[in-house]
Amino acid sequence: MGILVFDDMKMLDVSGPAEVFSEAGRFGAEYRLTIVSVSGEPVRTSIGLRVPADAAAESAPPFDTVLVPGGDLLPGTPIDPDLTAAARRLAERAGRIASICTGAFILAAAGLLEEKRATTHWQHTTLLARSYPSLRVEPDAIYVKDGTTYTSAGVTAGIDLALALVEEDHGPDLTRDVARSLVVYMQRAGGQSQFSASLQGPAPRTPVLRLIQDMVQADPAADHSLDRLAERVRVSPRHLTRMFRSELDTTPMKYVELIRFDMAKALLDAGHSATEAATLSGFPSYESLRRTFARHLGVSPTRYRHRFTTTRPAVDATRPALPDVPGNR
Repeated sequence: MGILVFDDMKMLDVSGPAEVFSEAGRFGAEYRLTIVSVSGEPVRTSIGLRVPADAAAESAPPFDTVLVPGGDLLPGTPIDPDLTAAARRLAERAGRIASICTGAFILAAAGLLEEKRATTHWQHTTLLARSYPSLRVEPDAIYVKDGTTYTSAGVTAGIDLALALVEEDHGPDLTRDVARSLVVYMQRAGGQSQFSASLQGPAPRTPVLRLIQDMVQADPAADHSLDRLAERVRVSPRHLTRMFRSELDTTPMKYVELIRFDMAKALLDAGHSATEAATLSGFPSYESLRRTFARHLGVSPTRYRHRFTTTRPAVDATRPALPDVPGNR
């Protein structure tokens, strides 16, 4: 396995996936990591640490898998042609290639994402789509697989992608052992939102709205109807609705639902059943929770919870199945 490194790359984009593959070795998997730089010289990471290289891209051997990390300077700035050439050379002889976070900009600049589905950090998905119109950017995915090309979202999503690659190679049982050993989720489903739905916008600034947020989070199953919320904060229902529209561009009831939705996800993550998650997070029924999950994530609560037994995202019936990558990496 080759990891293409370069100056100012994100350290966690390299160390996170590398730890997954290294840990997999403790459970019987065989991954040999090779650090590759353009020239074979050491590079300096975003936190100032120097990383030595094992080989130069020009002389590196073929790899079953090539990983390309991201860096803060990649979006919106010209990418070194030598770096894109190195990525292209490594990809041409690789069984599969994967980018972490903004590493997708390197793959795109190298022409490796033409007509492919891809993702990157949510802050840069719009720029990626605008800069490379032939890409089909999926802005709300943890990782995307298109044939033998993989792209992932921001930073820690590289760990999710690494676990998914390990499962392709060695199955869910070994991968579950790796995830437990590293104390991480088996994997956040590939099509899952990159961030909490109720955190997609800024936190409320108005004291009244912050108070409502605190009240709902403290007791999600309580009566949080519009009239009851307005009564608690001593404003009229109409005025409260205007406040939500003005500051958060939503309604009080939709905001309450988002908070309950986040809590239900956390409960499912902790091992609760879908029915328990619905009750404890304040949804009136499982069916209500199911509709909310379908609207926000496109999967049922049960399918979402299934992520603890497999790293594979649910198959989207509207898309053709993509071939698995055979063999051991």
